[in-house]
Formats: sequence, structure tokens, C-alpha cells
Amino acid sequence: MAELDAEDQKIVTLARSARARTGAAEGAAVRDVDGRTYAATTVALVSLRLTALQAAVAAAVASGAEGLEAAAVVTGAGELSAESVAAVRELGSKAPVFRADPAGVVIAVDQP
Repeated sequence: MAELDAEDQKIVTLARSARARTGAAEGAAVRDVDGRTYAATTVALVSLRLTALQAAVAAAVASGAEGLEAAAVVTGAGELSAESVAAVRELGSKAPVFRADPAGVVIAVDQP
């Protein structure tokens, strides 16, 4: 896999840190078109379930983001759910979604 630029590496690092801090199944981060970043983890409440990527997109939307440039998910899962990727695509039709392992190594990129 090609080396990430500094901004993309930053969101992978943020996703990894969020996951490690909470012990969640997944950590995610997104970067909006203004360069702001938002990190989140899996939400697994009885009344609310979100993937980490859905939660990060929700945080961006709640903060007024009008579009996304890129997203990253740190997970042990072999693939991302279609719902996770769809959340990114609503705000960033051309945004790459990086999938990294728990060590932060990017192992796949979902490009539109």
C-alpha cells in the first residue's frame, strides 16, 4: 500500500487513539472540507447502535460540516459495513475510506 500523506495519517492516528482510549470494537475519524477532524468509536447502547464511522460522520454533521474529504476506520474486522461507507458517501462522494488494522496499518482503501 502506498504511504499516506500527513493529513490522511492524522485521521488514522485519531481513529486508533479513540479505539484504544475506550476499548471499543472500532475507532473512526473523518476530515471535513474545511480540514477539521472528528473522531468517534462504536456506540453500542440498548437504545442506540452506531458504527464508529457513522458516529464520526454524525459528529461532523452536528458540528456543521458540509462535506468530507476522507475517513479512516481502525478495526479488527475484515471489511466495513455498507452502512458505514454509505454515511461517508452522503457527505463525501469522492472521499477515500481507509481501513486500518489495530496497529494502525492501512490494509484497504475504499475509493468511489
